[in-house]
Amino acid sequence: MAAKKHRSSATPAVHALTEAGVPFEELPYEHDPAARSYGDEAAEALGLDPASVFKTLVVSLDHGGHGVCVVPVAARADLKAAAAALGAKKAQLADPADVHRLTGYVLGGVSPLGQRTTLPTVVDESASGLERMYVSGGRRGFDVGLAPQDLVRVTGAVLAPVARAAG
Repeated sequence: MAAKKHRSSATPAVHALTEAGVPFEELPYEHDPAARSYGDEAAEALGLDPASVFKTLVVSLDHGGHGVCVVPVAARADLKAAAAALGAKKAQLADPADVHRLTGYVLGGVSPLGQRTTLPTVVDESASGLERMYVSGGRRGFDVGLAPQDLVRVTGAVLAPVARAAG
């Protein structure tokens, strides 16, 4: 599917997908500043199954580096599994200032695509069973839909079981 044009869609994520020749769709929605969960907001606003909408989390690794963990919005990241998939023993959510510095994105708009610094990335293996997945397009109120194998290819990600049930 060709990308739909939207007046202000020129984010680094869209540029990365376009440069890679990846078919994708742009899904803008009205962001509510009072939303407590950006991913849940996206799934609800776009009428998508939360199992197909993924959040992008930047993690600090115990060896001093950072990585990206992409998990369904309906789940939590298993930080120990994410650390192992990224070649570390421990991981924790990165400081918001580090997230912005490394990715160029603000919280709630962090995309696994087009980041300022290329970070090692792990995508939850549940994505491999989907025909299409949705991730942030690089700003709050904007997602992109694409084939999971395209996300893995463009980001150089590995697939691993890094999600666990929320709660």
